[in-house]
Amino acid sequence: MKDKNGKVYLVGAGVGDVGYLTMRAHQLLTQAEVLVYDALVDSQLLQLVPNNCLQLYVGKRGGQPSTPQGEINRLLVAYCQQGKQVVRLKTGDPFIFGRSRAEIESLIAAGCAFEVIPGISAATAAPLWALIPLTDRDLSRCFAVVTGHNPAILDWHTLAQIDTLVILMGGSRLEEIVLHLQANGRSPSTPIAIIRSCGSPQQLLWTAQLENIVKLTAGESLSPTAIVIGEVVKLREYWLHQKTMHAPLTGKTILVTRSAGQSSQFRQLLQQEGARVIEMPALEMGPPSSWEELDNAILHLSDFSWLILTSANGVDYFFERLQVQGKDSRALAGVKIAVVGKKTAASLQQRGLQPDFIPPEFVADALVAHFPEKLEGTKVLFPRVESGGRQVLVQELTAKGAEVVEVPAYESRCPEKISPSALDALQRQAVDAIAFASSKTVKNFCKLIAAADGIYLDKVCIASIGPQTSQTCRQLLGRVDAEALEYTLEGLKEAIGQWAMGQGHV
Repeated sequence: MKDKNGKVYLVGAGVGDVGYLTMRAHQLLTQAEVLVYDALVDSQLLQLVPNNCLQLYVGKRGGQPSTPQGEINRLLVAYCQQGKQVVRLKTGDPFIFGRSRAEIESLIAAGCAFEVIPGISAATAAPLWALIPLTDRDLSRCFAVVTGHNPAILDWHTLAQIDTLVILMGGSRLEEIVLHLQANGRSPSTPIAIIRSCGSPQQLLWTAQLENIVKLTAGESLSPTAIVIGEVVKLREYWLHQKTMHAPLTGKTILVTRSAGQSSQFRQLLQQEGARVIEMPALEMGPPSSWEELDNAILHLSDFSWLILTSANGVDYFFERLQVQGKDSRALAGVKIAVVGKKTAASLQQRGLQPDFIPPEFVADALVAHFPEKLEGTKVLFPRVESGGRQVLVQELTAKGAEVVEVPAYESRCPEKISPSALDALQRQAVDAIAFASSKTVKNFCKLIAAADGIYLDKVCIASIGPQTSQTCRQLLGRVDAEALEYTLEGLKEAIGQWAMGQGHV
């Protein structure tokens, strides 16, 4: 992305969720030097930019103070001419009601290099999430997308004849839009759907007919919204009654408390089941206060019979430090490796190593009970989190006669604050379930919400990865609603799915 002369990238932010960014957009955000972003851009996207990136908010919201378009054009040109790599982050797709023309013409006039990166528009995404197809062989041969910002200037005689109509930015003009359509021959019984805040935890949906939609939504805030009008809206209700069409978590919003940078796999598992996912990292990983003990252990690896790794973090930090010391996996010749959990085993296998022992149950307690050798006189290296954790494993290994050398390999800390998107969803009571993969995430979650107002969890499913995490949930949150039978992320997903099936779909 580096360009000595500077360049402006008009990037589509899509519908908010970072999971729906294009790979190119993700790459550009992680390398941006200046970010100029719109209203409605999800805060998770802002977390992708480097810490030293200059962030400039230039959002335009109806009825609120807005940055003039001329000033936005000036900023883009000015920073580009300073040799900066500028990302102009636009909601949805830059070329669908994105006011890109004025910005591009200003860049051309100033001789600035630019590139346009497409994004997913709410015009197509909102109906999709609502299970409303814009085209159908029998019900919709065509569709049109218009802005409802100023209904008076639209050709309603033509629009009323189109099979399916999508109207963006028309929530505040709903009554006027309905009157125009009916006055131009659209039947009062025509199905209509209104999707507010599509793809976000705050997504709401109303379905009705032209003749009664205004009454149904009276008093509701209808911004930002996508309005879908046409016979295809009926398909939603039909499909909703076909339960086999749904993944178990369709319509559910799940809050994931895994550490920053480690939630992508679990996010994908949940999204495959139809869930909306919000990330609220309750752990931050980093190096220990000193590498001295781990470095010393690495220098004397030949003294150990076993290396025990109980987390993917332990694997990552141990092998990174091994490399720093100028060594690789060959230094472990003669040392057997025991791991706890599928994820830990997978992290080890990614480095070309197979564990010598994985306990049949994915918990540390089972490791000693099923250990394949006598432990008496055995020297065991145990790289672990610096702040420690449950001592059962060390105590039981020692009781069996092993000499256990514990060394800090990494540290986990509580973040300073709740991520903005998670805080907003919790305060709006838009979260259906919270997933906890460790006792420490439960403890840190409780610390974080204690400093916030308006968070109530009485209607939220508390989901735990296993017995120890469940015990902490009961101590601090008073209950557990779903517990994994297999103590893995896959098991946690299944537990949440079973809970959701008992709740019905939204």
